[in-house]
Amino acid sequence: MFHRFGLLRLPAIMLVMLFMVAYGQAQQLSAYVNPLIGASSSASAAGIYHGLGKTFPGATTPYGMVQVSPNTITGGDNGSGYSYEHTSIEGFAFTQMSGIGWFGDLGNFLVMPTTGPLKTSAGKLDGSTTGYRSAYDKKSERASAGYYGVFLNKYQTKAEMTAAPHSGMLRFTFPENKESRIQIDLARRVGGTSTLQYVKVLNDHTITGWMKCTPDGGGWGNGDGKADYTVYFYAQFSKPLKNYGVWAADIPDNWSRKREDIESDRYQTQIAHAAVLKNVKEKQGKHLGFYTSFATTGNEQVLMKVGISFVDMAGARKNLSAEIQDWNFDAAHQRAVALWDNALAKVKVQGGTAEQKTVFYTAMYHTMIDPRIVNDVDGRYTAGDGTIKTSSQFRKRTIFSGWDVFRSQMPLQTIINPSLVNDMINSLVTLADEKQKDYLERWELLNAYSGCMFGNPAVSMIADAYAKGIRNYDISKAYQLSKGSVERFGNGNRGYTPQSIAYTLEYGYTEWCVSQMAKWLNHPDDVAKYAKRSLSYQNIYDKDKGWFRPRDSAGKWVAWPDSGRLTQWYGTFETNPYQQGWFVPHDISGMVQLMGGQDKVLADLDNLFAKTPENMMWNDYYNHANEPVHHVPFLFNRLNRPWLTQKWTREICRRAYHNSVEGLVGNEDVGQMSAWYILAASGLHPVCPGDTRQEITSPVFNQITFQLDSAYAKGKAFTIVARNNSATNIYIQSALLNGRPYSKCYLDFKDIANGGKLELVMGSEPNKNWGSTN
Repeated sequence: MFHRFGLLRLPAIMLVMLFMVAYGQAQQLSAYVNPLIGASSSASAAGIYHGLGKTFPGATTPYGMVQVSPNTITGGDNGSGYSYEHTSIEGFAFTQMSGIGWFGDLGNFLVMPTTGPLKTSAGKLDGSTTGYRSAYDKKSERASAGYYGVFLNKYQTKAEMTAAPHSGMLRFTFPENKESRIQIDLARRVGGTSTLQYVKVLNDHTITGWMKCTPDGGGWGNGDGKADYTVYFYAQFSKPLKNYGVWAADIPDNWSRKREDIESDRYQTQIAHAAVLKNVKEKQGKHLGFYTSFATTGNEQVLMKVGISFVDMAGARKNLSAEIQDWNFDAAHQRAVALWDNALAKVKVQGGTAEQKTVFYTAMYHTMIDPRIVNDVDGRYTAGDGTIKTSSQFRKRTIFSGWDVFRSQMPLQTIINPSLVNDMINSLVTLADEKQKDYLERWELLNAYSGCMFGNPAVSMIADAYAKGIRNYDISKAYQLSKGSVERFGNGNRGYTPQSIAYTLEYGYTEWCVSQMAKWLNHPDDVAKYAKRSLSYQNIYDKDKGWFRPRDSAGKWVAWPDSGRLTQWYGTFETNPYQQGWFVPHDISGMVQLMGGQDKVLADLDNLFAKTPENMMWNDYYNHANEPVHHVPFLFNRLNRPWLTQKWTREICRRAYHNSVEGLVGNEDVGQMSAWYILAASGLHPVCPGDTRQEITSPVFNQITFQLDSAYAKGKAFTIVARNNSATNIYIQSALLNGRPYSKCYLDFKDIANGGKLELVMGSEPNKNWGSTN
């Protein structure tokens, strides 16, 4: 399947890697990163409307505010704005989301180098209308950590980009032309449009302004995500502004501006015939663009650098002046590379193939995009009530893809980046105060309480953090908001959520999380109350059908479908009951007893994996493309069959992750898909965040070292060594923990935080005596 689009594997990077290995030179970890892994939204390739990874290939820095990336499409369910199989590019935006559906958002400040007559609309991807978009030379496309470059065929122009945390730089190499140009679509937004824009020429090299994005302009969930933010910019050009201007489309007040409206022929015709206002120095409007035209000699380089802020124009100026002070593109690129090398060094691996290292470090890269910083260099940020605040206690972060990331992404960060977890909890707790809410948002985007997905993932994150000693936030408020969350979104005294298996199970889990917090914080009444509610899963198990089944509001069973528990959306969300039904992470023993005992459960799990297709694309069995099953391979550890956990995690790492554009079987989901790989390939993974037990499994690599944060951990590093490890020697034969024999198939988190070494001896056949008693 990986040859469908003639997919490249970044040959230039791979050649550099091979050269360095051959000559024994030290390998920069950033050189293993291939940002094109997962960079497709193709529904046909995925076999499901959710599409593939939906990552973006452009330049960014670890958890940076700015992402400078090519955009191939504005509308449709293309959350990153880019898909590898698309044949033309409409511009390069300075903000992007990674690996998400629901029509996406951001994609603001779209820059395009052009030549010839000015076009004021991008035109459509299918070619039915033309505009400033351009076909590009696929062979010229280069993506690496902190860099993206491509050749635009229409304009015979090379476009390159790099990034700093709050700013970015573009370098365009133009042909000889009397009418070359840089143009900026200020209205553009993934999945919609900004509804109001402002631009001002400050001097002969500089412009500033803003783009206001409201739910009326679509965006996140086509407006249902309630995203409401303003992007401020401060942009400088290396070539003076002499022949410049603004284009302004007249958008009638009574026109709707959601995704389907801006995609319409009527809307596209309107912006294609926008008024071009030459030498206008200041303008506000509903659909604006800015251009600067100039003559170029052959291969002349023209640069542009931009500071971005979500606070104000002064913040955008400060951000740029603090990070990119000159016009040295290569130096800016190397600074971005250095940031990535430093960040990626938090986990160092030895052994494995070149492809496995590329998959691993690209996965690390993808887990280090979000939750991104959103405060300016001076610490200021826009609060949930619209005021400007400054915090010296934490860094304000955004994009908490909760329902996805509570499973692997946030647990990974508790090991390698606990301060980030602390930041995210502070950001959510203070946001609730600012918006006068009594509960925590489950999918936060730029202060929006978007309501996306379900469950109470922030409660899971807080319980997991507290259990692991991450506690630099208002603990009392965090606890009260956790209680408020499960009271507002929970099973309550009814003991189930009507019509839903998925809601009932996930609510039960986070009610358990609150009971744990209540125990730690000495609230005995709450301990009993929420521990009882955590058993709600028992109320929707139909012993006659032998599986979970939704009840209606009167308590009666919802009609059982002909395809039974394989029925997609039967009381579930993006899953079927067979997949969703395993989600009782807080009470595995109770779940097993309810399901008929260990032998029956083992047989059912064997069936689940045996019927999973080889390529692990979207399916009705073990569906790694979707998060609710991500803990399931580790259940074998809990069932005294740890060798099956070892077998299946190695199989998933081999079959579901590849160094190719189609290398992720499902949406990246803001780091979750990649975080699962990092943990599993390292030999660790939690089943139940909030419980400090970490399951041991078969590492992909011979040695993995986690660098620990001394502010949160006693040790400096924790190392896992897999001796005699290979593609066939996947089974753990014996183990030593800090030099002493170790027979458990799990660690406690404190074993990791204390630092030390876990040594595993690997073999080709299971040792059924090791780790098989809990």
